[in-house]
Amino acid sequence: MTRKSRRLWLVLSCLACFAVASGLVLNAFSSSIVFFMAPSQILREPPAVDRVIRLGGMVVAGSLKRSLEGQTPINQFDITDGQAAIAVRYEGILPDLFREGQSVVALGTYLKGSPFSASEVLAKHDETYMPKEVADALRKSGKWDPRFGKPPSAESLDSMARHDTDAQAHR
Repeated sequence: MTRKSRRLWLVLSCLACFAVASGLVLNAFSSSIVFFMAPSQILREPPAVDRVIRLGGMVVAGSLKRSLEGQTPINQFDITDGQAAIAVRYEGILPDLFREGQSVVALGTYLKGSPFSASEVLAKHDETYMPKEVADALRKSGKWDPRFGKPPSAESLDSMARHDTDAQAHR
């Protein structure tokens, strides 16, 4: 074997090792990546049943229902992006800043035909803040343009949304 061919084999084996290592790292990261989705995106293309996602939007005014199962508080509410609304079920205590008509991000899973099962609910921290993903979803849906002021209230989003969540969930 000549010196050139040994060098070529060394470079090729290093590239192969790098490719294998990169593949293993990307595979490890893919299971921990959490995607953001708006309600209309979830209803259009439901995620895999075992896939954890972030659902963002505004809490529909008047949709919050609280109950108890044993000692566990159960919270059910709807989240809308102005085009569609999804029912959310959360077991636990909601954040102090959670309000109807405010933007939230819920972390959990979605099974077509049932409410979004949230394991964590994040509420906005002041009246001017809106998560970037929620603002982008409202902008994409044409329901809000930041050049014209604050985002719409949940009451106006509720009237703009196709709010028949039971019909959409059974589709």
